[in-house]
Amino acid sequence: MTCLDEIGWDEHWQRCWDARDEASAVPARVASVYRDGCAVWTSDGERAAALSGRLRHRAGGEADLPAVGDWVAVRLSEGEGPALVQAVLPRRSRVARKVAGAVTSVQVVAANVDVVLIVGGLDGDYNPRRLERALVLAWDGGAQPVVVLNKADLLRDDALVGVVQATEDIAPGVAVIPLSAVTGAGLEALEPWLPAGRTAALIGSSGVGKSTLVNRLLGEDRQPTRAVRAHDWRGRHTTTRRELLRLPCGALLVDTPGLRELQLWAAPDALGGAFVDLEALARSCRFTDCRHAGEPGCAVLAAAEAGTLAAERLESYRKLQRELRHLALRQDDLGRREEKQRWRAIHKAARKHRPRE
Repeated sequence: MTCLDEIGWDEHWQRCWDARDEASAVPARVASVYRDGCAVWTSDGERAAALSGRLRHRAGGEADLPAVGDWVAVRLSEGEGPALVQAVLPRRSRVARKVAGAVTSVQVVAANVDVVLIVGGLDGDYNPRRLERALVLAWDGGAQPVVVLNKADLLRDDALVGVVQATEDIAPGVAVIPLSAVTGAGLEALEPWLPAGRTAALIGSSGVGKSTLVNRLLGEDRQPTRAVRAHDWRGRHTTTRRELLRLPCGALLVDTPGLRELQLWAAPDALGGAFVDLEALARSCRFTDCRHAGEPGCAVLAAAEAGTLAAERLESYRKLQRELRHLALRQDDLGRREEKQRWRAIHKAARKHRPRE
């Protein structure tokens, strides 16, 4: 037997559940997702589950189907047969990105997470620009980011202090935790972010040591690990699917495969959380719609010229702005095409069923 409170159920989810009108279903949490179904945790334990036809029909896209961490309404079958997922409860937060490539579509990496642990490796993988992208992803999804600098045992103390300070400069207001998953040093600093009942998602590129960190948190070697390539410090996928894990401390952890490509899926104004320093400067610009690209009276450009704002950070901000504006245009174009196709199908069906005179 599993108490729902132990897997993240609280008063918020109870209110969501009470608003539903379906007595035959029970609440469950999605632990992993497969091609044709998922595994869910219920008060009776783990069950395999299939998606109902009605759920698939009503879904506007893949993002509306169950993701790891979702709370869902399931109908249990007798015996050990698979359950049937009938609905997904409205998400409180999500970690989502644009799918890789040219397709304009969103992929939900994890749902209903409280904390996003953004893991970077200090063995050559550390990349401030990639970190800024991950911070935008976390803030925009409604979760609290925490930066984890893994493999701290590879740096001298003075070098480590410098990297931590540089990270804090590009992640204002965000906890930065240096640790070593191999030796366990610094691991205790994660404890305040992983209380019982809280859900965290672990993201980062391949080779940063996520699987080793997961094994440390679990207290057992459950996830396979591999060494990174010496010539570029990049790793190979050892985690092959997203999975919800229960830690001995009582917290829930969504482990994810390494993100080789982190394209954002957010609104053009979603950079505020990750760039609070630039947003604060922008409030002093002469023009409220200043794009910080040469306008007179631009406080952001003045800070960059004075050296109080790093030129690389300003360029990263501009690049992400351009990317999000381009994404918004593609989404608008896709929406118009989908609406046109929908009306075309309606008119075609109307002509087919038009009574003959």
